[in-house]
Amino acid sequence: MDLNKYIDHTLLKPEATKAMIEQLCKEAKEYQFASVCVNPAWVKLCAQLLADSQVKVCTVIGFPLGATTTAAKAAETRDAIANGADEIDMVLNVGALKSGERDVVEQDIAAVVAAADGRLVKVILETGLLTDEEKVLACQLSVKAGAHFVKTSTGFGPGGATVEDIALMRKTVGPTIGVKASGGVRNREAALAMVEAGATRIGASAGIAIVSGQSASGSGY
Repeated sequence: MDLNKYIDHTLLKPEATKAMIEQLCKEAKEYQFASVCVNPAWVKLCAQLLADSQVKVCTVIGFPLGATTTAAKAAETRDAIANGADEIDMVLNVGALKSGERDVVEQDIAAVVAAADGRLVKVILETGLLTDEEKVLACQLSVKAGAHFVKTSTGFGPGGATVEDIALMRKTVGPTIGVKASGGVRNREAALAMVEAGATRIGASAGIAIVSGQSASGSGY
């Protein structure tokens, strides 16, 4: 299986430098990954560096806590798109979800979908903070709000992607909505297990190790 097209080549560390972002884009072009996933401050640079390629520019909104206001998330989304973002990975309002405030969660997602103006929106659930019932509800609200993907984790919260969570998310959203496994996918074996469970995208900083069958050093996203 060609895993490269599943991978969002990711660098979200706050200490990432311009040189590191440039290297990320170079690698993404070389390996023809689906996208690079970077913080909003780097979107414009990535859009310039990837203009002559098929690699998309993905950025994160309300990251990593999901606790900014809906208006702020929508404004952040519009700004990211103006700078050249193709895909939006937003963190849902975890606190509102856990408080049972379904309308707040749905409207929060819907506002970002509207601001994204047709571009792909992935909703980060932060599964490590949720019960299975909350994961199911988060998926249902994401679909209802018009999101195109549900995604496991920010990489900054507790835990990361698990095969069990991917299977649950896939079962909940059905066959037409994307499911992104992110957080802790560090090698080809793990990536293949996620795809087999239902993932259609993988967020990883270890993309090269995944496609080359090597072991990634360290831990993380």
